[in-house]
Amino acid sequence: MTQFIVRRILYSIVTLFILSGTIFLVVRMTGDPVLLLAEAGASTEDLDRVRQQWGLDRSWPVQYLAFMENAVRGELGKSFNYRMPVSELYFERLPNSLILGLAATAISLLVGVPAGIVSAVKVNSWWDNAAKGIGLLGLSIPGFWLGLVLILVFSVWLRWLPTSGAGDWRHVVMPAVALGWYFAASMLRLTRSSMLEVLGSEYIKLAKLKGLPEVVVIGMHAFKNALIPVLTLAGVNMVVMINAAVIVEVIFAWPGIGRLLYEGIFQRDFPLVQGVVIMAGFMIVGINLVVDVVYALIDPRIRLTR
Repeated sequence: MTQFIVRRILYSIVTLFILSGTIFLVVRMTGDPVLLLAEAGASTEDLDRVRQQWGLDRSWPVQYLAFMENAVRGELGKSFNYRMPVSELYFERLPNSLILGLAATAISLLVGVPAGIVSAVKVNSWWDNAAKGIGLLGLSIPGFWLGLVLILVFSVWLRWLPTSGAGDWRHVVMPAVALGWYFAASMLRLTRSSMLEVLGSEYIKLAKLKGLPEVVVIGMHAFKNALIPVLTLAGVNMVVMINAAVIVEVIFAWPGIGRLLYEGIFQRDFPLVQGVVIMAGFMIVGINLVVDVVYALIDPRIRLTR
């Protein structure tokens, strides 16, 4: 078990290392941020002075090593635009993203899981067809289009909900629905496939032969064993929604991490983009590491896989 955990930790470190190198190169291919940092009509000497001030006059390998040294110490650099540490900006926006991510996750679970169960139990019925139709729509309709439609209907026409910003629960409803709709569809499809696999197993057939009520067979036996991949996907989806809800947060002017990432990309704020992406990668890798360890504790056969 110890070797398994150490191996997974090493894989996680390698993944974060590759992610850091990739995002470091990508952001520097977007252009020179000095042109945005300097005043209009700045001379060549002024541009060189700004580059030296932010360490952009050094070679890329030197900049990357400095970035990695700071990241290991928990320092993600200083934002070009906000003139403050990226870590402070990230954790300042994190509560808003947590609220939105948790609300969207709840919607995806409340819609996707029951619909997936009904679709699997009533396979090839009109219930199944309706659930598959909902899943198809959820995966096909873009989140930004759904968000604009929600604003048009519930804000402009009905005037029930505010169009943008953060405040009470009414500000959360539309962005949570727009964000959670796609993930509800993916949750539905996974729940359905997982339930169909479990319902076809021998121990479920044995439970039915024993005369157990269908509700008990489905709820206590089938769903319990089909729940593991569903919860895994829910955890990963929640991390993605917290850190990468860029379009939805921009449409609804939600002050979260996704909007912060958009601002960093738009303003060529290298430290800000790098820091947000590294934190998102760290959370996703951390969730996957915990899931791997839990799986290994539940099923010892997983420890033997390479």
